[in-house]
Amino acid sequence: MSTFTGFEAVWAERLGNLRNVVRQHVIAHQLAEHLGTARTALDVGCGQGTQTIQLARRGMAVTGVDPSSDLLAQMTTAAEAAGQPVRAVQGTIDDLDDVIDDEQFDLVCAHGLLMYLPDAAAAIKTLAERLVDGGVLSFTIRNGDALAYRPGIRGEYRAALAAFEGGDRYRNELGVDAAAHSRTQIEQWCVRAGLAITAWYGVRVLTDGVPADTTAGEVDLDACLAAEVEAGRRDPYRAFGSQLHFLATRRPPQ
Repeated sequence: MSTFTGFEAVWAERLGNLRNVVRQHVIAHQLAEHLGTARTALDVGCGQGTQTIQLARRGMAVTGVDPSSDLLAQMTTAAEAAGQPVRAVQGTIDDLDDVIDDEQFDLVCAHGLLMYLPDAAAAIKTLAERLVDGGVLSFTIRNGDALAYRPGIRGEYRAALAAFEGGDRYRNELGVDAAAHSRTQIEQWCVRAGLAITAWYGVRVLTDGVPADTTAGEVDLDACLAAEVEAGRRDPYRAFGSQLHFLATRRPPQ
């Protein structure tokens, strides 16, 4: 079971804050460069459907899967208002065989999901199995190589010191217990799942230290988003992202 279960309402209350606006914008921008000729997509843990609807706007047939009926209802309402129909399916990553049978897709997304699962490596394998050969898996992780960065830039130095010694577990600002993962782990897990990583990016590099209640209207948003896009794809900045965004292609059997 996901540790996120039960925190959906808290999440929904924060959808308009700067940190979430930045995260959603940067992920969509990064993903757009890798869509190629993809026509079908599966978004696992789609939540309120921000990315699902973005993909539908690009003309893709998109299926969003999430355990929360409330968030799925928000997605359906927003999609209908935007004139972008999507398929909403209630379930978890463990339910895929039951809720979508044996369907495979050109693109599979799992943004903001793996950090809440008990076995992220197994989840990557499950997601990879939903790809057609040559299909793309887009997923994010909490950056385990930089857990001390946020408290450090906030001046919370004791918390930064604790993060250096605290391993891969942490409690996020929603109050949810979660897991962070390293790039090395992800590279190993992708190889085992028959995936080749084609690109990785940092997500929320420059704004991760702002207070959680900061709204998008409190900053020069256009400049902020443009700076985050640049930081997310440039070294050394991308390595300090709160989350890392990976794009990996399913390799055909040898």
